[in-house]
Amino acid sequence: MRSFRLIRPSRRSVAGTRQPAADKHIPRRLENEAGFDVATYNTSEFKKGLKVQIEGDPFLMIECNFVKPGKGQAMYKCRLKNLIRGTVLDRTYKSGDSIDAADITEIESQFLYKQQDKFVFMDNASYEQYELTKDQVDDAWKYLKEGMICSMVLFNDSPISVTPPNHVVLKIEYCEPAVRGNTATNLTKPVKVETGAEFLCPAFVEMGESIRLDTRTGDYIERVKE
Repeated sequence: MRSFRLIRPSRRSVAGTRQPAADKHIPRRLENEAGFDVATYNTSEFKKGLKVQIEGDPFLMIECNFVKPGKGQAMYKCRLKNLIRGTVLDRTYKSGDSIDAADITEIESQFLYKQQDKFVFMDNASYEQYELTKDQVDDAWKYLKEGMICSMVLFNDSPISVTPPNHVVLKIEYCEPAVRGNTATNLTKPVKVETGAEFLCPAFVEMGESIRLDTRTGDYIERVKE
């Protein structure tokens, strides 16, 4: 039978701008007989937003419901999202169970360049470089310009995702000519921006103009004079 010794909680911090993930839930840290430090969350600490590790993968707890049947032991029905694959998992835990905490860190990183199918970023604090695949970058590639500051998520010190700023300014590389006198915003047309991505924008924008986009929705916000 495994036995554990409770030791003082601690937070992982790194020099410079590198900060622990925005997770306010600090897991208990236990030391097993072999001396390995193990951070865990007990069911009493379960709540939405918790980052945990299941079978080697990081998961975000997106739902947690406490169920107390008329007879029997209380349960926690949880829905968890895999932070690497994006899949969703349903799990039920008995009161008193625990899950290992995921070693998740968020850092500020700068997009350097794209090389074939790899996107290269630099940790602004340590200057360490990371290569992410297109799958890891996901839709963020549509907004990435060289030098852009992004938020990167590390799992066990390896990058798993990147998020651009909420609003970015990109130049229109190609679109059909604007209709003179047309200022209506409900009439749209596809435009291709400097990253190679396409967005729907009002029909009055023109090639060569810069536009502000919302990276969370892909929506056009406004024209920008640079």
